[in-house]
Amino acid sequence: MKRSTTTLAALLLGASTALSFVPQGARAADTGPLRFVLVPKVVHPWFDKVNDGARAAADSLSQLTGRKITVEYAAPQTADVSAQNDIIERSIATHPAGILLDPLDGKGNRAAMEESLQQGVGLTIFDSPAPEGLDVTAVGADFCEQGTLAADRLAGLIGHKGAVAIMMGVPTAPNHAERAACEKKAFAKYPDIKVVATGIDNDSIETAQKQAAAIMQSHPDLAGWVACDAAGPVGIGQAIRENGRVGKVAEVGLDNLNDMIELIRDGVAESSASSRPEMQGYWAVIAAWQKAVGQKTPKFIDTGIDILTKASLQAGAAR
Repeated sequence: MKRSTTTLAALLLGASTALSFVPQGARAADTGPLRFVLVPKVVHPWFDKVNDGARAAADSLSQLTGRKITVEYAAPQTADVSAQNDIIERSIATHPAGILLDPLDGKGNRAAMEESLQQGVGLTIFDSPAPEGLDVTAVGADFCEQGTLAADRLAGLIGHKGAVAIMMGVPTAPNHAERAACEKKAFAKYPDIKVVATGIDNDSIETAQKQAAAIMQSHPDLAGWVACDAAGPVGIGQAIRENGRVGKVAEVGLDNLNDMIELIRDGVAESSASSRPEMQGYWAVIAAWQKAVGQKTPKFIDTGIDILTKASLQAGAAR
């Protein structure tokens, strides 16, 4: 399936069309400001891109409806479930129009998510499957497809044989866990590929770099890497470069951090499967706003996946 790169500029270009479904009465019935709180997993460049998309949607809605709509960004400093729950609970107490949440742990965040709904604060999930049994909209990619695309691409790069490793991200995070499971399932299709190691980086580039270096030292015959989060492949790429393994250890990354894009341009990583963070933030705000003005929202909004390669990046730069 052919994928094309989606930029924030493209989102903004289509804003007037995308927002043409303003519910009848939403422009005139209520004129007070609406504030949404965006709670990511952790302070991280990937979530900065989500926030960019969220603010773009808020600005477009403000212009379209004449009502001030804002997004407050509240990120835990580390990928810690308790810290994230504390932010959710403090946000609920300020009575926002809605909370946009990327849960660190479906079970660990459950009570805080239920409290949000019980207190009448709308909840929209992004970058994660919808929690079972909760009436919320989830915005994101097909995470299994994303992991499978990365694993199958790596398998082709190494001739469908050899030792591979997976960087797991935050294992309790529903999207990271789903990618990891589907990557393992994809590799299992190839009898001559063996997953010899898994790292856990907890969405930290520095941790990923250290874990990747240690794994490559323990497995000098390692043929390639995939990851389950955005930080992991950056750290992996740094370890490949620092250990003189460029051209010897293949990498297919995840998502579109600037550092990931540079690794592709430099030939350290062959490609990356990106889940379009700007679009996730954009449509999470649209869904949260619809809910706030009393409209029904879809169960899931699929923002799609881009395959980024050196060729596609060059083509995008030339446009």
